[in-house]
Parts: sequence; C-alpha cells; structure tokens
Amino acid sequence: MTDLEIFYQLKKSVLEQYQNSYPYFNGSWKSFSSQDILNLIDAIQLKTKQTVSEKWIYTHLKPETNEKLPRKDMLDILSVFVGKSNWDEFKFLYDSKSNSSKSVGNSKKKYRILVLLGSVLLLVFFIWKWLSKEEQKLEFQNSFTKDSIAKEDVKAYIIDDSVEQPIDLKNKDLNLEKGTKIVIKSPLYKSKEVVITTNEPLARVELNPNDYAMMLKAFMKSDIKDWQTRKEQLNKILSDNLEVMIMLSNDLGAEYFNKTEFAQKVILPSPSLKKLKIVELQQDQNNKISFLRLTQE
Repeated sequence: MTDLEIFYQLKKSVLEQYQNSYPYFNGSWKSFSSQDILNLIDAIQLKTKQTVSEKWIYTHLKPETNEKLPRKDMLDILSVFVGKSNWDEFKFLYDSKSNSSKSVGNSKKKYRILVLLGSVLLLVFFIWKWLSKEEQKLEFQNSFTKDSIAKEDVKAYIIDDSVEQPIDLKNKDLNLEKGTKIVIKSPLYKSKEVVITTNEPLARVELNPNDYAMMLKAFMKSDIKDWQTRKEQLNKILSDNLEVMIMLSNDLGAEYFNKTEFAQKVILPSPSLKKLKIVELQQDQNNKISFLRLTQE
C-alpha cells in the first residue's frame, strides 16, 4: 500500500475523531463546512498544541483525491490528533493491519480452521456458562437512540435492606448474582431500579435521558450558532436560584457561578467550557436545573 493510500486512511481517522467531539456531524469531507473547519482547528490545537491553517485543510483534507502527499510535519500533527505518536507509527500500524488482512484473505484453509476452532470455543463457552453460577454484567444504553452509555456517566448501587452500596462498574471482574436489586443514577439520565432476573451473561439496562441535562450538555459541547435562541432556551431550563460549582483540577478548590454568570459562560462558549463535565445535577419542583457540579475533564 502506498503512502498516499495510507494518507486517505488518515483523513478518514481524522474525520472519525472529529465526530467523537461533534457527534451531531454526520457528513463527509465533501460536506465539511467552514464552521466545521474552525471547530477542527480548535480541536487539533487543544489535543496536539499545534496549529493547522484553514488553507491547508481546504488544500489537503477537503478534496476527495490528492495528487501528492503533504509534508511529514503536518502528517505528524494529524497522526497525534488520532491517537498515534507520529506519521511513522500510523503508517506502520495501518500497513501491518492491511498486510495481515490480505494474508488471512488469501489462505482459505486457515480461514476454515479458524472458523471451526471458533465454533468449538463458542460451544465450550455456552456449556461453561450453563454449568456456572448465574451471574450478569451490566451495560447501559439510551432508551431512545439505543446508543451505548459510557460507564463513567452513570453510578450504580446495590440495594440491601434499603441501604445503597456503591459498586465499581469499571471492575472487569464484577459479577452480579441473579436477584440482586440495583439502582442506577446519573446526572444525564433518570434514575432507575433494576433486578437481575435473567440467565443471560449480559444485562442491558435502558435509561431515559434527562431532557434538560442533555440540552445543557449539548450547549456546553457545541459551538454557538444563534446566541439569542440559546439564551432564551437556557432561561427556560435554568432556575433563577441556580448554583453552579466548578471543581478545579489539582485540588485547587472550586469556582461559584449564579444563573446569570453561568448562562453568560454558556452563551459565549470557549475551549475551556467544552472540557467541563456534569457530575451532579439537581432540579427544582418545576423541573428546572437548580444545582450543578462540574469537573474539568
């Protein structure tokens, strides 16, 4: 595979990385707008501490075909943006993956052996699960979009005699016995109680999103489009008595904001705002957000 062909894969990886930061973008380089380019420049600078110009993106990333390979220093910046140390590592890893795929595709006999071996292992796995203790692991998904929910966005507690005992969802060895009663809590989703009842190895729990929390998260993560509309929407979802605590990193304390101060911060977003994460959210009797605790990601 040529370096130019691998560069096309790097362009694809850059677009996927951009979509991780801006999930509402569902297009291609061809549909990449001028605002998307500014967003990408901002995201690259935040992650790599390097700058890419609008002209460079129009010249090398926007076109569907490229006549020549860009300079290596620019390829290094994009490679760091997608999680590699430099262009050489990206090229090596992708070339190795490509060669491996070709080797497997050209060996029909090896493929049949792998399929047979996989079938045997799968059969052994199901027999083992049938003989083993009835336990489950938890996974979460949005009840409307069916998208997976990151475990760091939720907290789970085992309910034992009305006492809530926190459990570590990131523990790979966590197993939950049949009949265990659990309550799931999240600042972004509505609380839910579940009971482990089935014999399947994985329990997928659907959570209903907290609409106001999701709206606020979207405002914090997206770039401004219509500040007047955003101001009006914020006024509807934020309580007049709103209290906001932003926990500073390195145990440096916290910053306090009232409704007016926090709304102004959201109406005119900055790179620092996008790095904030909602860890606690309370609502008043009218469902308006009355308290927020945010941390720096």
